Amino acid sequence: MNVRTKPQPPDDHAPDRYGELTEPATLRIQRLLPGPVERIWAYLTDSELRRKWLAAGSMDMAVGAPFELVWRNDELCDSACARPEGFPEEQRMQSRITELDPPRKLSIAWNGTGDVTFELAPKGKGVLLTITHRRFPDRSTLLKHMAGWHAHLDAMTARVNDEAPAPFWDGWNGLMKVYDRRLPE
Repeated sequence: MNVRTKPQPPDDHAPDRYGELTEPATLRIQRLLPGPVERIWAYLTDSELRRKWLAAGSMDMAVGAPFELVWRNDELCDSACARPEGFPEEQRMQSRITELDPPRKLSIAWNGTGDVTFELAPKGKGVLLTITHRRFPDRSTLLKHMAGWHAHLDAMTARVNDEAPAPFWDGWNGLMKVYDRRLPE
């Protein structure tokens, strides 16, 4: 099942910005980022760089290694962000590395909602980042994560291009509405 509602012209240089369902409970979302691969790998694995677009947390680069991700989404934008009601200032998640092939692939356990795989592939002068998040338990969780991954990748794209990201929560709120319309009931 694909989340896209209208066909997009093929373009080997720019993937669709929106995530798509490759199976009923599997999200895939991509971004074409400036290279080299090692630079983008650092944004996935280095706590200080990852904190600027997703979540902090030191990782020992070994299969089976446990680590903790710490989200502070209010810090992801340079201007004031209005956090939605019911979301804490900080969220923490215990995880572990399940697959590792530096600097091409990193898979981690995602507490409560399956697993996430990050894959990097050279594409021209850029790097294609593909995130696959598997085994969502329900539509509500899927919607939140689709909007979340999209907003986080928008922040990453801004950071790797030395730009200020848009206000995270404003983007997330808007994307929740977009994905709700795009996602079949």
